Amino acid sequence: MKVGCIGLGDIAQKAYLPVLGVQPGVELHLQTRTPATLARVGDSLRLPPEQRHTDLSDLLAQNLDAAFVHAATVAHPEIVTRLLEAGVPTFVDKPLAYELADSERLVRLAEERNVSLAVGFNRRHAPGYTQCADHPRDLILMQKNRIGLPEDVRTMVLDDFIHVVDTLRFLAPGPIDDVSVRARGEDGLVHHVVLQLAGDGFTALGVMNRLSGSAEEILEVSGQDSKRQVVNLAEVIDHKGQPSVRRRGDWVPVARQRGIEQSVLAFLDAVRAGKVLSARDALATHELCERVVRAVQERSAGA
Repeated sequence: MKVGCIGLGDIAQKAYLPVLGVQPGVELHLQTRTPATLARVGDSLRLPPEQRHTDLSDLLAQNLDAAFVHAATVAHPEIVTRLLEAGVPTFVDKPLAYELADSERLVRLAEERNVSLAVGFNRRHAPGYTQCADHPRDLILMQKNRIGLPEDVRTMVLDDFIHVVDTLRFLAPGPIDDVSVRARGEDGLVHHVVLQLAGDGFTALGVMNRLSGSAEEILEVSGQDSKRQVVNLAEVIDHKGQPSVRRRGDWVPVARQRGIEQSVLAFLDAVRAGKVLSARDALATHELCERVVRAVQERSAGA
């Protein structure tokens, strides 16, 4: 099975290549326009020269069975378009694109070509978060905070807050019929944003503070007089009277803890089985992110 990895930045090196590089039956091909990076990463994986490429056309000439896209977001539309047009099942880091129109076009293209397109929402596979899907969820609260990182709203929402948006959608126990957004910013940069989603019998709150005193990610789901809390994807605390704490095992890889390993294997299994994966649900997350971006922009314009 020939699998391409396009883009060899931090996320590829730290999270995806350690998983892809050890899969039996996978012939891994790397592609980046930076020769020094290609040489260093290729050497670390002991890949022969014929599995290293600086040009996307050269990579596509290898008749790939699947591809993983970890290039910069601005390059996603062009790269994913070429992969889909070549009939290559494609897994791409979130977001599909910064602009909703581009994301919509890519999803339509995948459907027209009947080619798999998957978006890397790894938290849907993270063990701590999948356990929350089995818990009562009358109230869902997720915080993903940063230190000293106010940012342009579109970049912040599509590159980072999108994880919060998708997790709330994933855990929502029913249809969402109410959406509201609050935010604070200054000089064109967003300091914090709060998203509230609501439906019959539940409320979900997503918070991101870019001027927080801590870099943290905390998820809480509660209902029926009990609460489950996940801290930094590693520690699960059940509250029903006295708290009960379960921590990540010492030997559990970070890629497994964060759901990356599981999402990679699920995608490869689908490709092997000939199952075509749809990005239509992922597109719904992008659509909700666009609502957040526009709400913040409108609020800023009216300030």
